[in-house]
Amino acid sequence: MTFYASHMGSLMVNEERSASASASAAEPLRPHETSAERSDRNWSELLQELRVMQTGVQVLTGFLLTLPFQQRFAELDPYQRTLYLCLVTLSVATTGILIAPVAIHRALFHRGLKSPLVRTTDRLAHAGLAMLGLVITGTVTLAFDIVVSRAAGITVGLCAIALLTGLWPDSCHLLVRGGSVGL
Repeated sequence: MTFYASHMGSLMVNEERSASASASAAEPLRPHETSAERSDRNWSELLQELRVMQTGVQVLTGFLLTLPFQQRFAELDPYQRTLYLCLVTLSVATTGILIAPVAIHRALFHRGLKSPLVRTTDRLAHAGLAMLGLVITGTVTLAFDIVVSRAAGITVGLCAIALLTGLWPDSCHLLVRGGSVGL
């Protein structure tokens, strides 16, 4: 843990030096808010977002892990078994990515590295969100493949990935441009 903490600390200090100007340009300070207060606020907001994603991916992972204990699991064809194993692996990796900020925070606690911690956590949250989208898409694909047909599974999977890749980033762009999304 000490090697990890010292390695992450030096990595984040170097990153902080190179990114400090771009961080202030990306998000202006609120009135009467210091850089440290902005980092604290951003950290709190990120933690709230991570809690939602962590809960979702953990429930989904738990669901996936129970499937081999169902009677019909033995009836899966090789494609379905491969897809299932990929989903379990991706779901566990997603859980790890979304929990990583807690481990990093523990390793760097009281070292004055909140700003680089927030930037690193933001990157992990983006990666975790993309991975969660893939797990959701794959799970829907597997379910429709088993219950209806292979063609239905692929069709619904493509619709799910189109919906998620369209809805998540596009909503952000609409918010930035128009101030609100009429959802």
